[in-house]
Amino acid sequence: MQYGICNLSIISMRLDPLDKSELISQVLYGDYFKVLEQRKYWSKIRLAFDNYEGWIDNKQYFEITEKQYKTLNQELPKLSADLVEFIQDKNEQLYSISLGSSLNGLSILNHRFDGNSVSNILSKNNIIKTSFLYLNAPYLWGGKTPFGIDASGFTQMVYKLNGYKLLREAVQQATQGEALSFIEESEPGDLAFFDNNEGIITHVGIIMKDNYIIHAFGKVRIDRLDHSGIYNVDTHIHTHKLRVIKKVI
Repeated sequence: MQYGICNLSIISMRLDPLDKSELISQVLYGDYFKVLEQRKYWSKIRLAFDNYEGWIDNKQYFEITEKQYKTLNQELPKLSADLVEFIQDKNEQLYSISLGSSLNGLSILNHRFDGNSVSNILSKNNIIKTSFLYLNAPYLWGGKTPFGIDASGFTQMVYKLNGYKLLREAVQQATQGEALSFIEESEPGDLAFFDNNEGIITHVGIIMKDNYIIHAFGKVRIDRLDHSGIYNVDTHIHTHKLRVIKKVI
C-alpha cells in the first residue's frame, strides 16, 4: 500500500483517470490519503478524512510513508482559518492555500505557515458564523473552496472547520445524525436534506434561525425554509423539496 499527501493548493479528484473526466471532488493542501491503484499518469486514492475515492494526477501529490500516514491520522486536525493564506517552501517560494486546508503535514513537506488556524472542536453555535465565510461563493460541482463549492462540499467544509466529520456527498451525509420530525425541532447548525422526484437525496443546506437556510445553489446563498422545502427569495418559487432534517451535533 502506498500513501500520499497533497502538496499543492488544490488538485482535482476525477471520476476516471482522464483530464476530461467529471470533477467529483477536490483535494486541498495537506489532505492525505491511501493510494489504492497507481497507473502511469494517474492514481486512485482514498482520502483519510472521509474515505472518498477518486483519481488524481500523479504529478500533483507527494508520497509519504505508512508511518507518516498513521501519525497524521492520530493527530487533531489543524486547519487554515482564512479565506486565502500562503505557505512557504524551503526555497522560500510561496503557495496559496484555501480556507480549511490541513496544516498537519507542514513538517513532512518542509513548509512553513504563519497564518491563522483552528484545531479545536468548536461549539455548534459557531457553525453559522463559519458558513458566512463561504457566502456568495459560486457553485461548482465537486468544489470545496470559497472560489467554487457544491452543496455537500459546503456543509462538509463548514463542519470540518468546527471539528466535525461529514461524509462527502449529500446522500451519504443524510445517513449521519438523528432525524427530526419537524422544522420546529431544529436549531441553527442542523442539516436539511432535499430529494428529487425519484426520492433520491440530491441537496443539503444548513438551517439558520427564523426559518432560513444557507446553501449552495448557483452560489452560497440564504433562502427561506418551510415544510415544503426551500423558497427562493429572488424567484419566489420553491426550488428544493424537503426530505429530512438531521441533527449531527
